[in-house]
Amino acid sequence: MWKLSETGLLVPSEGGDTRMTRRTVRLSDRVNAEVESATKQRGFESPTAFIRAAVETAIRDDRNEALGEAEQRISATLDRMAQEIRSIRRGQEALFAFLDSLVKMLLTCIPEPSGDGYGNAVAKGKARYDRFLKSVGAGMAGDPRPAIAELTSRAEAQE
Repeated sequence: MWKLSETGLLVPSEGGDTRMTRRTVRLSDRVNAEVESATKQRGFESPTAFIRAAVETAIRDDRNEALGEAEQRISATLDRMAQEIRSIRRGQEALFAFLDSLVKMLLTCIPEPSGDGYGNAVAKGKARYDRFLKSVGAGMAGDPRPAIAELTSRAEAQE
């Protein structure tokens, strides 16, 4: 590999492989004149040093371009995922709002059992609630056991 010295010349980097393969390149008179001119203007030691620097710059730019394209693909993927997450969140918020309204309506319209029937109603309610959780679990995709266990532990903690 090569590096730019303090004097602005391209020199082999320390510790790098300084062996070089010889390549023969034919240039038109016009391109050769431009290489000679650029070599002098930019302070390179020789036209060969200028050409080496130009080739390394082109290779580095190709790598940077490939990285930029990969970054764009990753960014697009993250944007799509964020959009999907926002969509799921909106759906979840709608379900919570629906459930909240349903519970408020049920609590408003259904009276509590009185006196002697209260204990019996609580026992029947717990049995119905267990059947309800099993029904919910059957309707869920994937493994519903962790979600059902969380629901039942919350219900038991509230008692």
